[in-house]
Amino acid sequence: MRDIGDTLQIMLGEGESNRFSLEGRSYKVIPQAGRGFRLTKEWLQRYYLRTDTSDLVPLSTVIQLDQRVEPNTLNQYQQLNSATIQGMMMPPHALGTGLEFLERSLAEVAPTGFRVGYEGESRRLIQESEDFGLLFASSLVFIFLVLSAQFNSFRDPFVVLVSVPLSIFGAVVPMALGWVTLNIYTQVGLLTLIGLISKHGILIVDFANHRVLEGADRHQAVLDAAALRLRPILMTTFATVLGVVPLLIAVGAGANSRFAIGMMIAAGMTVGTLFTLFVLPSFYLRFFEGRSSGSARPGR
Repeated sequence: MRDIGDTLQIMLGEGESNRFSLEGRSYKVIPQAGRGFRLTKEWLQRYYLRTDTSDLVPLSTVIQLDQRVEPNTLNQYQQLNSATIQGMMMPPHALGTGLEFLERSLAEVAPTGFRVGYEGESRRLIQESEDFGLLFASSLVFIFLVLSAQFNSFRDPFVVLVSVPLSIFGAVVPMALGWVTLNIYTQVGLLTLIGLISKHGILIVDFANHRVLEGADRHQAVLDAAALRLRPILMTTFATVLGVVPLLIAVGAGANSRFAIGMMIAAGMTVGTLFTLFVLPSFYLRFFEGRSSGSARPGR
């Protein structure tokens, strides 16, 4: 194999072996078969190879020609042969939609045993999507523990956190309508909603607990809480929504990222507030049904 390789390298490789000077100029010495002797593959069989006994034999005695299609270069990804697929998403389609389409298409046409890898923005999107669930759950657990310490109870935080899925539903509406996509910026907005919307539940539950301790009926207590805490709840919502208006109307570089965060907060707070005022009192009554009036503990 080495002798065959050396012969082909000399005849076809255009390798420089030396230089010589002529009339003050330097020229390369490149041993190579003439152009007319390397135009077709049949000439490969006519080149001569020197054996161990110094005899010359044509290459046709030791090789067999075959033709097949191969790529010019073999790309590798994580030490495995790979093929790179690149593209640009056109509005209103998002990067996540494109990746889902590619995965479905590859499952139909790719060979058995293939694996999918990601690079660039696609890789960041996949990693962020995988970590977001754990991060969101950790945030809920952290806030639950903080509320448990404040209310000195493990029941009240459950009622307070009912407002979280309600606000998340409101934040998902713009994504369902195609206004924004699930990305790092919308994920930041969703995490922000957990803390913002929890305040509504804290106001209602804390006031209702105080009314119950004063001897009021639990049903009347939660109705009074929803009515008397309506103003601070609406003030918080209006202040938050108005505060993100500059993000919604932003233009220029980075406008899409600011719009995504602002849209999540505005939609989540608006829809979450409307649902919280009606759903949370009902859940409060259902969750604490059967408890005595003196068993409620006020928040600190």
